[in-house]
Amino acid sequence: MDRRVAIGSVLAGIASGVGAGLLSAADPPPTGPIATFPTPLGIALFPIASKGLLLAAILLVAYGLYAFTLAALTRHASKRRAHDARNVLRLAFGLAATVTALAALTQQWLGLLLSLGVVGFAITFALQQPLLSLIAWGYILLKRPYGVGDRVRIGDAKGDVIAVDFLVTTIWEINGELVTTNQPSGRVITVPNSLVLSSEVVNFGGGGSPSVWNEIPIQVAFETDLAFARDLMREEAADYLGEEMARHVATYREALAETPVELEVADGPSVNVTQRESWVELRLRYLAHPRRGQRVKNELYERILDRFNEHPDRIAFPVSRNR
Repeated sequence: MDRRVAIGSVLAGIASGVGAGLLSAADPPPTGPIATFPTPLGIALFPIASKGLLLAAILLVAYGLYAFTLAALTRHASKRRAHDARNVLRLAFGLAATVTALAALTQQWLGLLLSLGVVGFAITFALQQPLLSLIAWGYILLKRPYGVGDRVRIGDAKGDVIAVDFLVTTIWEINGELVTTNQPSGRVITVPNSLVLSSEVVNFGGGGSPSVWNEIPIQVAFETDLAFARDLMREEAADYLGEEMARHVATYREALAETPVELEVADGPSVNVTQRESWVELRLRYLAHPRRGQRVKNELYERILDRFNEHPDRIAFPVSRNR
């Protein structure tokens, strides 16, 4: 945000406040057509001008302070933290400015607070769902089940989070009705924040590690030299993933160490064997970033098939139509 806009807003607010003070302090009020000319409601322009300047002063100063605070908090922050700070400051300064403006205009601080309490109690019953979404927004900020930039599934919606606002979370859809294989569809889904409190939330790579385990199934015939085929698959995966998977494994182990869960994490790709009715399924398991999952899967699948085809005497594919 332009610093000059923030400074100009504060200075304009101070000027408006000074003007409102001068008009309020004028005793008796100035005479003339401007002060005595009635409005359509029968109210003189002079008190309206005073109240208007006071309201402008409160709003301008609040906006300027909001801009300064936001700039200070987000100067070196990531996009996710900047997004959260902007939402929190909007809510805080918006509420403060609204209450201050109403109290200053009515000059009934105690009565206003009591009225707000009664109105708030009534709104709680009338707007239960929006209020539940607002509470869920606070839960999202504190507990961090997901944030801007994460790939998540909330209920039936799956995609990349592009905004977390007071009442809704906006997701850039992947999969869906139009495409498959974890590809973006181009559609945007708006999910009520309250859904986070009533349904499961899956964060792909949000548990302290940015990577997730993927698998590639490849079907071979019973006549296949399984040990040889498994070695080829591990070789190709290690050659393609290389140091990238080593970094993912190290990060994954660090995240796992922060939990009470004890699991063995392989140093590199592994291959599991599953027997089916008419063939054997070799499942290559590896770590990859969720947004690169399909790209890595495509490349590894092609490389493994090329290697398999180089050894038709040791690796055979099932020919049953049930495949």
